[in-house]
Amino acid sequence: MSDRNRDVRETETDRSPRQRAIEAYESASRSAKDSLGEAPFIALAGGLAAGALIAALLPRTDSETRLVRPTARRVKDTARAAYQAARDTGEQQLNDLGLNRQKGEETIRSLIQGVTDAAKASAQSALDTARPRR
Repeated sequence: MSDRNRDVRETETDRSPRQRAIEAYESASRSAKDSLGEAPFIALAGGLAAGALIAALLPRTDSETRLVRPTARRVKDTARAAYQAARDTGEQQLNDLGLNRQKGEETIRSLIQGVTDAAKASAQSALDTARPRR
């Protein structure tokens, strides 16, 4: 094995996953810049995807966790409150229109009964038509 191949292999294993990710990002960035003039939106989407992938692959540090946790908790609480408010408002609007679970069940029962009655009447009509007349 040549010294050059050994040096390349050693430097690849000596680099941290973070360093390899940074280098991969820089390589993707250079490629995106080359094609930016031809398809800027595709290059932008590719850059965002590469950044998201790199961020997902890198382990989160304790300090990042400490710094992000309060913001993540606020975002989660806000999203939960927004969902609850939308749900409550939607339920209230449907109740005001007389559309609630009980009314829905009654409507479905009535619809099923109507379909059943129509099917029976159609079958009876078909039988009456098919019977020989005397």
